[in-house]
Amino acid sequence: MSPSRAPIEAISQRLDTFLGLQRATTAEFGPEARLLTDAAGAALAGGKRLRGRFCVAGWRAVEALRSPVEDFPDALTGVAASLEVFHAAALVHDDVVDNSDTRRGHPSAHRALEAAHRAAQWQGDAEAFGRSGAILLGDLLVAWSDDLLEEAVGSVDGSRARAARAEYAKMRSEVTIGQFLDVAEESAFRTEPDERHAERALRVASLKSARYSIQQPLLIGAAIAGADQAQSAALAAFGHPLGMAFQLRDDVLGVFGDEKETGKPSGDDLREGKRTVLIAYAREALPLPARRVVDDLLGDPSLDDTQIASLQQTIIDAGALERVEQLIADYARQAERALSGARLDNAAVGDLRELARAATVRVT
Repeated sequence: MSPSRAPIEAISQRLDTFLGLQRATTAEFGPEARLLTDAAGAALAGGKRLRGRFCVAGWRAVEALRSPVEDFPDALTGVAASLEVFHAAALVHDDVVDNSDTRRGHPSAHRALEAAHRAAQWQGDAEAFGRSGAILLGDLLVAWSDDLLEEAVGSVDGSRARAARAEYAKMRSEVTIGQFLDVAEESAFRTEPDERHAERALRVASLKSARYSIQQPLLIGAAIAGADQAQSAALAAFGHPLGMAFQLRDDVLGVFGDEKETGKPSGDDLREGKRTVLIAYAREALPLPARRVVDDLLGDPSLDDTQIASLQQTIIDAGALERVEQLIADYARQAERALSGARLDNAAVGDLRELARAATVRVT
């Protein structure tokens, strides 16, 4: 067992140890390899460690029924850390796909690698180098997440390890499909009736975020604790609607968020052309001419502050923001109800409710 500490601290320490080992292992490959591992370190820095924390919470909800839990095993810390490494990989690739310049207030990975190319005065296209390097960085982080997971579950009972691996594999496949559907929707929306846009946006939110961010981390942690079918079902019934609320809050922040809080320019989702539920609801309420104006502006990376403000006001006036806020509240209540009567530890359920509030009532 590890010394008693908060999950976020334990996960961060495990990541630091793992990253130090990787840097030492690749040191012999020269300064270019160090550039990649440094970029990996930057991708892993900061963040709320939300997925790792939900993994620990899922484990505690089951394990604490057997005996009081004052700490958690190193194996669980490793599994939680592997989720954070996979999340870093997803963010690196997501920023390439979205052509995002910033992440958490700093240059995104492909922009940082692009800048390193220029600073070194290397030959060739710095921008292309940055994109290629970031794709490979994301691939490396995926490999590292596998390494961490396998190392961690090696000390776990066979059936529990198999269950954790299965949930992890499901998470990886679903989020990748969700990311593709998100990209596809930016083009495919024109071939779909307007009344189906919200339904399709919710499908993306489910695969891209709800399952990946909260539901699957909970189930992975619960699997490590040996959860039975009823316990897993209760955690899934809590995790999925909470994950939906989490993603919808992310959608709101992507349009209305404060750059000082989110680390990304206000209205960035509008410049990237994200076809979220917020946009679907706005389009449903707008007359055809106004809808065409929104479609023409959405996805233009050169939108200025005045145009962003105009789109934001259009979304508000259409009632879309109010509808999404109501949907967030509805999903949060659904998640809350799922825990009532569940055969899970009472104190751990209280922790889950605190995490739920942190995931849905936030500014970053």
